[in-house]
Amino acid sequence: MSAPPLLDVRQLSKRFGGVVATDRIDLQVRAGEVHALIGPNGAGKTSLVSQLGGQLAPDAGHIVLAGEDITRLSAHQRARRGLARSFQITRLFRSFTVLEHLALALQAADGSSLRAWRAVAAERELFERARALLPTLGLEDQADAATDRLSHGQRRALEVGMAVATRPRLVLLDEPMAGMGPDESLRMEQMIQRLREQTTLLLIEHDVDAVFRLADRVSVLVSGQIIASGTPDVVRRDAQVIGAYLGQE
Repeated sequence: MSAPPLLDVRQLSKRFGGVVATDRIDLQVRAGEVHALIGPNGAGKTSLVSQLGGQLAPDAGHIVLAGEDITRLSAHQRARRGLARSFQITRLFRSFTVLEHLALALQAADGSSLRAWRAVAAERELFERARALLPTLGLEDQADAATDRLSHGQRRALEVGMAVATRPRLVLLDEPMAGMGPDESLRMEQMIQRLREQTTLLLIEHDVDAVFRLADRVSVLVSGQIIASGTPDVVRRDAQVIGAYLGQE
């Protein structure tokens, strides 16, 4: 018998007036995999990931993480259960360094209170743990750089790193390659490959070529519904997917 999915979404629905954002969505993500969610603009991807992350309440359906129904939990409570999310728009402190951001994320994961910064800086072990994250993020040479001096791709990598620093069961990666050129996209793709060794990833991304290289399984969302789910090869050959989405590329 196969193990139950880490994330089990059943019949998740959300309406905004007469607009159906998510329409009875079923989605299962297995522990240890990279599961990609793709679809055209307006398909409902942001609405779905916001419901998973706790930023948007569904009208109906259930979200189960590691056997626990988290449908009515707040985003903060979900984070405590092991669900982390990176956002499309970076949310960083401009004057803080890369290492300080990672230390803050680790401190939050430990349940420490966010006291004055000087007290945090005194915790050498905390910063050693933060420094150990840098190779995975490709930021070894940027530890002491303020975030306003980083490139767009480096800031995105740092934000993902802050999510991973909380030691989550599952990370929702919301379009991590958005706004990147080819070189930065490649570095992000390489970073995701390293992250897959540490946690389970649900990847929401428009770069279909990168998705098919990275994902163990792919689900395709069109008009609020999952129209196909399977391995990249299966999804790539699906006639309905070709007609509704891939044929537009």
